[in-house]
Amino acid sequence: MIKPVRFAVVGCGHIGKRHAEMIAREEGAELVALCDIRPELVLGIEAYKVPFFRSLDALLESGIPFDVLNICVPNGLHASMAIRAMEAGCHVVIEKPMALSVADAEKVIYTGLKHHRQVFCVMQNRYSPPSVWIKEMIESGRLGQIYMVQLNCYWNRDERYYKPGGWHGTADLDGGTLFTQFSHFIDVMYWLFGDITDIQARFDDFNHHDTTAFEDSGVVHFRFTNGGGMGSLNYSTAVWDKNLESSMLIVAENGSVKIGGQYMNEVEYYHIRDYEMPVLPPTNPGNDYGAYKGSAQNHHLVIRNVVNVLSGNTSDTITTNVLEGMKVVDIIERIYALKISGQKIIK
Repeated sequence: MIKPVRFAVVGCGHIGKRHAEMIAREEGAELVALCDIRPELVLGIEAYKVPFFRSLDALLESGIPFDVLNICVPNGLHASMAIRAMEAGCHVVIEKPMALSVADAEKVIYTGLKHHRQVFCVMQNRYSPPSVWIKEMIESGRLGQIYMVQLNCYWNRDERYYKPGGWHGTADLDGGTLFTQFSHFIDVMYWLFGDITDIQARFDDFNHHDTTAFEDSGVVHFRFTNGGGMGSLNYSTAVWDKNLESSMLIVAENGSVKIGGQYMNEVEYYHIRDYEMPVLPPTNPGNDYGAYKGSAQNHHLVIRNVVNVLSGNTSDTITTNVLEGMKVVDIIERIYALKISGQKIIK
């Protein structure tokens, strides 16, 4: 009998509890501990009959053996907690984003190499059936040369999300709209088309002056380093009341495709030379946080990937490796660098 992979989760908010639930459900995985700075009674984790700790140090010093630490805390703590866990001998699963700077991401990579620990970055949109389908279409060359890619991310994030006293909206723990809200979609773009260059960007803050320390909207233009196609990213969290869409429009040599919906969860249009599209499996619904919605619920596939890799399943590799996680941080950091250079409008 194969020994189960033992997990602990630090951070028991919405996403942390989803990690805990997926671990509890996954064959070959075992949840052995939970950790959060808040009291256990206010977290809604009574369903998980495992030891609870109020600090990462207390968890790591408890003597409870586990293989993987899932890091589901505010963005600004991801890198430091990953480093601390790997130094203590754990593999890590890091919720998006991997870090808030390339410098911190490099420290995570160095620590993993030094201690021979694996780093799994959570970018679950790669698992959505439309993403898997378009990846095969691009890699097979069926679309031909990529001419233009337009990524649109229009979500609602209002006072129901940016609550006083919380970490959302802060410069040090949140980091910015692209890090917290839309890094999944930048990851898919990088996964499909590679790195970008010749970046130009404009930013604005329309209705979050009192709730965030950064922009709520941006328009970014660039070229892809692979083949020279053009791209654009238009994003906003200023949409009234509920999410509008997340979509990707591709214009290529042999056809055009639009993947849309609220979470890039459906193929809305395709017209490709000598091609009939197959029926795709249904996409999982978006994470439902009550007043607001998030990306598709694919965390069970993330946990399964971790179990397969650490159990020595040679048919599976890390879905989002540490270098790819760092590359997403690098792209966002280069986009946000244009705020410093003055290429912006901020009210």
